[in-house]
Amino acid sequence: MSLINTHVQPFEATAYQGGKWVQVSNDTIRGKWSVFFFYPADFTFVCPTELEDLADHYEEFKKLGVEIYGVSTDSHFSHKA
Repeated sequence: MSLINTHVQPFEATAYQGGKWVQVSNDTIRGKWSVFFFYPADFTFVCPTELEDLADHYEEFKKLGVEIYGVSTDSHFSHKA
C-alpha cells in the first residue's frame, strides 16, 4: 500500500543505526523522502530477500536523499543483534 503525499501520525521510536541508538519521530522525517518497510519479526524467514535487497541498494537510496526504515514488532535491542 502506498501512502505517498500523506501525513504521518505523531510517533516516537528508538532505532539502531550506524552503531548507535537514535530517536526517530515524525519530526525526524518531516520534509524528507522516507521508505518504511514493515515486517513481522527479526530472525524469521518471512521476508529475508526483501530485507537483503533493501540493504544491497541502500547507498543508491541515500544518493537520492531517501532514508529507509525497517519496522517490526521487535525491540531496538533485537534490531541491534
